[in-house]
Amino acid sequence: QVQLVESGGGLVQAGGSLRLSCAASGRTLIYYTMAWFRQAPGKEREFVTAINWRANSIDYAEAVKGRFTISGDNAANTVYLQMNSLKPEDTAVYYCAADRAGRLSRNEWYYDSWGQGTRVTVSS
Repeated sequence: QVQLVESGGGLVQAGGSLRLSCAASGRTLIYYTMAWFRQAPGKEREFVTAINWRANSIDYAEAVKGRFTISGDNAANTVYLQMNSLKPEDTAVYYCAADRAGRLSRNEWYYDSWGQGTRVTVSS
C-alpha cells in the first residue's frame, strides 16, 4: 500500500480557489489510479475526480466539472486538486485515495489506500 497525506484545506469565500495536495510515499503514483473524494457534513462520501496516467484518463463528477482540475507531479509523487469558483456546497472533508489495480472507478470500494482528509469550508 501507499501512504497518503493531504494538505491545503482551509476556509475560503465563495468564488475563491484552493489547491489541495496529496503526498504519497511508497510506489510511484504512475502505477495507481489516484482519486479525490469528499464527504460533506451529514452526507455520504462522494467521488470528485480520478486520474490514471498510464491510461491517460481523467474522470470528473458533474458537480465539479469545469471548476476542479486534478494533476500530478510524478517526480514529487504528489497529486493535486485545483479547485476554482468554489461554492458553499463544496464544503467537505476531502480525501485522497489510491487504487493499486489502476482502475478508473468512481466506487470508493476499489480504493485501497486513503489519506486522513483535509477540510475545506466555503463561506457564502
